[in-house]
Amino acid sequence: MELQNKIAVVTGANKGIGLECVQQLLDKGATVVGICRSGCNQTHPSYSCLKADVRNWEDLSAAFNEILAKYGKIDILINNAGLGYFGHCDELPLEQWHEMFDTNVTGLFYATRLALPSMKQHGEGHIINISSIAGLEGYQQVSAYCATKFAVRGFSDALYKEVRDFGVKVTCVYPGSVKTDFFRHSKNIKAHDNMLMPQDVAQQIIYCLESPPNFHNVNLEIRPLKPRG
Repeated sequence: MELQNKIAVVTGANKGIGLECVQQLLDKGATVVGICRSGCNQTHPSYSCLKADVRNWEDLSAAFNEILAKYGKIDILINNAGLGYFGHCDELPLEQWHEMFDTNVTGLFYATRLALPSMKQHGEGHIINISSIAGLEGYQQVSAYCATKFAVRGFSDALYKEVRDFGVKVTCVYPGSVKTDFFRHSKNIKAHDNMLMPQDVAQQIIYCLESPPNFHNVNLEIRPLKPRG
């Protein structure tokens, strides 16, 4: 897809991988709309930010309706909004379980459901779902987070088969540990320089988006070469 003048929506756009995707899409000439719970700090003539919580259907519907009313279509959706809590299964607060599923899974489903009609109507589109290597294999003390990311994996695998005949691509991305504030909820793991850099993960996402029309990168697994230095 040629990214010049394409309409891209990025959830969780104010930091980490989401922010890097916004910046790199803008560099490619796309028009970008960020969706954030707390608002966005990015400024650019081709960028706008809508404040919405992906967990809230009414919030998100209003945001997507505004986007479609202004631009008439959505070409790209990057489902980046997500979070993780650490803890043993029998000790994890129930509200953290629900927050992770509501954000990582339900919010992703909501955004996808709202973007798909435009993509199918125009016969073109690309949905990027950010999962994790925790969606490929389980890790102790993040069982609930793993469950959400395995759900994203299953949803993505089914969805690409559902929409490919409409010209819509679905790519699920499985990053290893990324140097972001994701680990703010962990007592034992702190971000460090041997983790993946968010700008490098975003660069690979841009590569997927720019692939030729009949080239479909369904799964993208990215890991640090030397995760512990």
